[in-house]
Amino acid sequence: MTLQNQIISEKDLTQLGIDAFIQLGLKPNDARDVVQILVLADLFGLSTHGLSRIESYGDRLRIGGINPQPQIVVERIASAMVRVNGDNGVGPLVGMRTLEAAMAVAKDCGIGIALARGSNHFGPISPYALLAAEQGFATIIGSNATTTIAPWGGTDARLGNSPLGFGVPNPGGRPFLLDMAMSVVARAKIRNALKRGESIPNTWGTDAMGVPTTDPKAALDGFLLPIGGHKGYGIALLVDLFAGLLSNAAYLTHIKSWQDAPDEPQNLGHFFILIDTKVLGSPEWLAQRMNDFASILMDSPPIDPSKPVIVPGSIELDRMAQQRQSGIEISLETIKQLQKYTNGS
Repeated sequence: MTLQNQIISEKDLTQLGIDAFIQLGLKPNDARDVVQILVLADLFGLSTHGLSRIESYGDRLRIGGINPQPQIVVERIASAMVRVNGDNGVGPLVGMRTLEAAMAVAKDCGIGIALARGSNHFGPISPYALLAAEQGFATIIGSNATTTIAPWGGTDARLGNSPLGFGVPNPGGRPFLLDMAMSVVARAKIRNALKRGESIPNTWGTDAMGVPTTDPKAALDGFLLPIGGHKGYGIALLVDLFAGLLSNAAYLTHIKSWQDAPDEPQNLGHFFILIDTKVLGSPEWLAQRMNDFASILMDSPPIDPSKPVIVPGSIELDRMAQQRQSGIEISLETIKQLQKYTNGS
């Protein structure tokens, strides 16, 4: 722990977050669902997508850029497909309602697809995948985002750093959780480097002319670099096609900027594709195969004996187990932001 951070219990942090969102106008049950996603992010060690988001969510809630009490509508448009209108609600709330809707139809049909529109930044994907995995669902989840990446070979931002994630349950064991954005790093990491006065690797972003840079300010004024070059660019487009275009949400440059138009709805879109693994076989069958799958990989002799082979999600789940026992490490700045709202400031 550093001097800029403190340790707080999951229970106390959750209550502090709920109180803050209630003061920002959310109903208690809605605030609880939002905070569940954000606290899971903090438990995973994903602090840039946890309760630190209270700053940007809070600003937009106070000026009307986000609706604190949305009338979220779930419409079943086919036996295994639903459409969700988030009514410009807080992103994690819309995400939770969309996850719940997808689980409901997957229980009926073995597979469920939910497409959401009218949403905002919904946090990281891994908390949703974990909640679904705990109930036996495998997941493919994605969201579009504000434009921060130039088209491959282009010189201006026309697509977002759209996250994509997968989850596969392991009854009685650890699920497989993969959560990744389409850029080499999240924009928040560059902002944090700027705050600390640090340089960044030149593989993270480019300046406004498309030239790779180590200056975080220049990168924030320029573009993020996609993973895998043109391949990452193509995957980012597919995420936006599913999350934005097919859901009837905004897409590409039609998405309002979080920073430049904070008082206007973003109309982000999400997609949740869920498979009920209980239809495929018994929990024992799945656990045996998942454990065998992991052991084949983890039994590989490591290049560095101090760094054994792991599977996606291991680091986050280790972090969660440790922090649930010893408390969550969170920045003093985030605590002050939460307290500002709970005190009615």
